Amino acid sequence: MKLTVYYDDQFWVGVVEERVQTGLTVARHVFGSEPHDSDVLWFVNHVMLDLLTGSKPLTYDARPKVRPVNPKRLARQVSKEMRVQGVSTLSQQAIKENLKSLKKERHVQARLERDELARKKRAIVTSKAKAKHRGK
Repeated sequence: MKLTVYYDDQFWVGVVEERVQTGLTVARHVFGSEPHDSDVLWFVNHVMLDLLTGSKPLTYDARPKVRPVNPKRLARQVSKEMRVQGVSTLSQQAIKENLKSLKKERHVQARLERDELARKKRAIVTSKAKAKHRGK
């Protein structure tokens, strides 16, 4: 599990990546102003798991081979990763897929609500029309 906090031109954003055997689960959280250590700790303890359970996993084929790593090389990789800002492209792809699915669900829900509202309006209009003709 990896939490990356970076500045995204306007807000501070945290991206949580969890690699499981089936794929990658990614969640994005906007902190707003620069988060303090206590804010990040509160996010990790209270919000992060809810975000991860709400997002759908993205499956991928590439499995990294596990090999013993030279400690000096590992230190260089860690320092390089600390210098890199932003998130991995696989994470960005997972976030986009998640946003697409949420958008589609919202679109379907809005369509159902619109149809229900139109049905109610038609029922009111027909009942008023029947009431007008009843007295004559």
